[in-house]
Amino acid sequence: MANSLLTPTIIAKEALMLLENNLVMGALVHREYKNEFVKIGSSVTVRKPINFTAQDGVTRVNQDATENSTSITINKRKHVSWNFSSQDLTLTIEEYSKRFIKPAMVALANQLDYDVCGQFINLYRSVGTPGATPSTFANSVQIAGQKLDEMSVPQDERRLVLNAASYWNLAASLLSLYVQNVAEDVKLKGYLGQFGNFNTYLDQNVQSQTYGNVTGTPIISGANQTGATITISGATGGTYNAGDIVTFAGCFDVNPVSKAAMSYLKQFVVTTTSASSPTSIAISPAITVTGPYQNCSASPTNSGAVVQTASHVANLAFHKNAIALVVVPLEKPDGAPFSAFESYKDLNVRIVKSYDINNDVDIIRLDIMYGTATIYPDLACRLMG
Repeated sequence: MANSLLTPTIIAKEALMLLENNLVMGALVHREYKNEFVKIGSSVTVRKPINFTAQDGVTRVNQDATENSTSITINKRKHVSWNFSSQDLTLTIEEYSKRFIKPAMVALANQLDYDVCGQFINLYRSVGTPGATPSTFANSVQIAGQKLDEMSVPQDERRLVLNAASYWNLAASLLSLYVQNVAEDVKLKGYLGQFGNFNTYLDQNVQSQTYGNVTGTPIISGANQTGATITISGATGGTYNAGDIVTFAGCFDVNPVSKAAMSYLKQFVVTTTSASSPTSIAISPAITVTGPYQNCSASPTNSGAVVQTASHVANLAFHKNAIALVVVPLEKPDGAPFSAFESYKDLNVRIVKSYDINNDVDIIRLDIMYGTATIYPDLACRLMG
């Protein structure tokens, strides 16, 4: 039985439900900063935990309580719009959704998901082999879990998001061990199961990093370097691309709590694409070798090797709080009687309809506005493939 006329609220509710159902990566990250944006505006500062170190002896040693922060900016505005006849609004919501709303929301959800997956470019830790698709528990779940454990990442709320090749390779390797869990999670899109404290998902929007292929023999130029820019020499061509991972000889990772040196070199992500034949590299995190925020055993060794990680698929192993997504409400425009705004589970959709008198058609558009950021990169790593 047909509705007398679909209202903007009915359409907006259906669109919001479809947006939620079509998200993978977007549904797995932190989404609870919406109210801050309503109050503050286009960006919000997120405070990060204070770090302290244990001191020796009876005598009190004072430490400065320094709060670091990062910010999330609302800089993504996406919409889908189409023409239709007034007769189409007399369809049932099921018919109208199938013909119009679902394709529109699939496109919006896919774009939002792609942008969240794109946050891999801020992650500096990685495991796996570039160009080799993860295919077993040992070279996917195990090495990713070990890396997060070594960096004191909480055991709960861990996710593993894989591209199709990695996902199905892992599924095939676990086939003889996997028992279908009859629970609500099996209804989620792309959900493989829980392995090694990871909830594991498929996302076609997992992206790849193409490295800049620096040639020559790049080495550290200068002793005792710290901070977010490292001077080098010996590069004869190529670049360091934003998102490339690099290591420096003599600069080892440390346990984030005890500051004890690990057995492997500290990894850094390039934050800005360099010039050809570069003489410096902009990196994150900044090299810090002392104090409560120490993240390296020592400065890079003067004349030591600079190694650039090759191109790779950036599968993602992360704690929920590593990455944030904020979808904020859009105001309903004045003079648009057919409009509505709906909010659910920290997602927001606006619908507006107008009439084009020149072409004698109605126009409808669905809008979302959002921002995404890596707020705690130390809670995540790439699983390279």
